[in-house]
Amino acid sequence: MMNCVKAIILVVICLTYSNHSLAKSADNREVEAILIWNERILAVAEKEDGFLTLKGLRTAAMAHIAMHDTLAALSNHAMPIFIEAESSDTMLLVAITQAAFVIALDQYPAEEKVWNSIRSHFLDLFPDDAKKHRGIELGEHVAISVLKYRKADGWNTEADYQWHPMAPGVYAEFNEHSGTPEGFVFGAGWAKARPFLLSSSDQFRSPPPPEVTSQDYERAYEEVKSLGRYNSELRTKDQTHLALWWKDFVENSHNRLARKLVRERDPDVAHTARLFALLNIAIFDAYINVFDNKFHYNHWRPYTAIRWAENDGNPETKSESNWNNTHKHTYAFPSYPSAHGTACSAAMTVMAHSFGDGMDFSMVTEEVDKAGPFSGKLKMEPSTRTFSSFDEAAMECSLSRIYLGIHFRYDSLEGHRLGRELGKFILRQAAAKQKPSAN
Repeated sequence: MMNCVKAIILVVICLTYSNHSLAKSADNREVEAILIWNERILAVAEKEDGFLTLKGLRTAAMAHIAMHDTLAALSNHAMPIFIEAESSDTMLLVAITQAAFVIALDQYPAEEKVWNSIRSHFLDLFPDDAKKHRGIELGEHVAISVLKYRKADGWNTEADYQWHPMAPGVYAEFNEHSGTPEGFVFGAGWAKARPFLLSSSDQFRSPPPPEVTSQDYERAYEEVKSLGRYNSELRTKDQTHLALWWKDFVENSHNRLARKLVRERDPDVAHTARLFALLNIAIFDAYINVFDNKFHYNHWRPYTAIRWAENDGNPETKSESNWNNTHKHTYAFPSYPSAHGTACSAAMTVMAHSFGDGMDFSMVTEEVDKAGPFSGKLKMEPSTRTFSSFDEAAMECSLSRIYLGIHFRYDSLEGHRLGRELGKFILRQAAAKQKPSAN
């Protein structure tokens, strides 16, 4: 893998910079550096824990904040998101490379050879002079400041979870379906982590889900029972495809999409740096907020609801004791709202702002988990889906969980709404820090 990275870098880097200009002609290698750091950090994260913790996403967010705020120190038009630093006469490529390097090495020291390889290919383009050293010092200063800012932010907090007796609408254990140890629940600690731009993990509170005795619940119940069942005769081939295709973790799929769109659309380095910083902040803060909502409402999953329906107090919902869903797996945490829908929609809202929402684009997912984590991989055929807007993609992502059989429609719709609200808030917060463009 490291040799592959070296080859990529050698192909895209062949000339030396003499200054840190943000002009379009001087952007290409700086943009490529941002993309390479993004791709490698997330690849290392996936290899280490399969995105089952916030570590990789948090690392990517910190690295992109450090690169963006380093750029801001050298720009007349960009304001930092978090860290203010004095500008100096140096090379931007050197400074942002060092910023990403410091974050990556701090979080994944076992991958030092990989990080040194990337750093060397960029820094070795420049003579070892005072100008280069100023760039190294600037990037290091900003990165260390970011690490200090996020110290003790609770990203790996282990929160206690209080199980409740079986009752209508209440989240219940199904370790035989989740493949997790008895008494295990995922993500309770995520709700306790400190967000990046939200003021608190509970800043946006979703309205409660429908009462189990209501007609709204009954309709959602019947829909997921029929369309989300294993080998459903009512679910279309395309619905089955999108249910599985959207299973990739949002931090993986949406960063991959952002890299693809940057290479296709060729934005400048300032645009690219801001996109990736806000994208990863949005996904991180979306997870924090939605998991706070999940454990606030503690709503049950379709797997439990359908098998236990004779006890739910709603005479219109008929139980099915051996019901199973599309991929024979349910994730071990409460249902409402959909975390996947929330994170997808927050991420797509940032990309719509960056690229404009009314544009056609394609998105590629080569493989997904067959069922839950560690279940092996399923190759997606076709691997590509196309969309006419980012919001269309966000909605499809949210609704995919119905066809997968792990969410009710109201979980998905609220995830989409909440994610859009979170994304817009993060964009507003960032815009308040932005300097006006020079005329």
